[in-house]
Amino acid sequence: MKVRFLALIALLIAVASSAADVRPLPAPPIIGATSFLIIDAQSGYEMASLEPHKAVAPASLTKLMTAYAVFKSLDEGQIQLSDEVTVSEKAWRAEGSRMFIEVGKRVSVQNLLLGMIVQSGNDASIALAEHVAGTESVFAEMMNQYAKALGMLSSNFKNATGLPDDDHYSTARDLATLARAIISEFPEYYKWYSVKEFTFNDIKQPNRNNLLWRDDSVDGMKTGHTDAAGYCLVSSAERDGTRVISVVLGTSSAKSRIDGSQALLNYAFRFFETRLLYKAGEEIAKTRIWKSANEYTALGVLEDLYITVQTGAYDSLESVHDIPAILEAPVAQGQPLAEMTISLNGNVLVKEPLRALADNPSGSFWQRTLDSVSLWFE
Repeated sequence: MKVRFLALIALLIAVASSAADVRPLPAPPIIGATSFLIIDAQSGYEMASLEPHKAVAPASLTKLMTAYAVFKSLDEGQIQLSDEVTVSEKAWRAEGSRMFIEVGKRVSVQNLLLGMIVQSGNDASIALAEHVAGTESVFAEMMNQYAKALGMLSSNFKNATGLPDDDHYSTARDLATLARAIISEFPEYYKWYSVKEFTFNDIKQPNRNNLLWRDDSVDGMKTGHTDAAGYCLVSSAERDGTRVISVVLGTSSAKSRIDGSQALLNYAFRFFETRLLYKAGEEIAKTRIWKSANEYTALGVLEDLYITVQTGAYDSLESVHDIPAILEAPVAQGQPLAEMTISLNGNVLVKEPLRALADNPSGSFWQRTLDSVSLWFE
């Protein structure tokens, strides 16, 4: 009994020591933006925000959605990077930033994508939209369909460029969702967001994202500016295997959007950490399955599960598995059978279903009969 008591005291001291290692979290930096949001790209955890639901004009950040729709068309084989696109007069006459394509000339989809991503060409955006959907207005309908599928429920797109329209808007949260989707779904195309300059038609233009030169960990994504939107930037950086996405909207200058984004990225990397909690297919728990061919079924998650916490808090996480007392066969692989709750100091961080990692069919007649009798006494 004395040994158990001493062990309990040691455990309480260890827990108290672990909790003491977690310092108070400082407030995020003040950056003079209309709204902002910073998230972890793996877990989706929101580390800091200011009015992330506020609907604003997204300016050229719209081209992230344009690119996503084009990437989808490429992925589905509807178009090819090598396709030669004939430049329309509408694309050639595009206002604002341009890659300087010429009416009637043929330009490859790949060059148009680089012209849109690196040079922020409105002409390239319209040419791509027309190639994918026939007209820019039809392409905008596609953009909205993809946005809805991604859960971007506070966005509406009327064009492929981000030129002003009263019914063209998005939010910091929706744009973070979009950036995360591009990075995870299209890594082969995401690399173009780190290209620092692109030359077309003998005209060299630099990427407007100056963070690419300032911070080696930054490898994307997109700037934007109109009078209505102010200066905006979606940026992404990776340090020591952790990727963070920052969305800054409505600052007063190009310098303030860069400085603000840098401050948010540094804040996220300094005060938070993301770890792989469980691998896909890893057994987390197991449970009895009555009337089954196999007495027990392993439970886990079907995709890698990451968690983001304040730096130093990981060892204080608590995990609780809510498993029903009686589960009966048959069980299908992937079927949710229980729920896992991850908490920190009483605050729930993650609720995730635990799923069967393998099929467990009904047992023999004898097994089913025996378990039916046993269940009378449960």
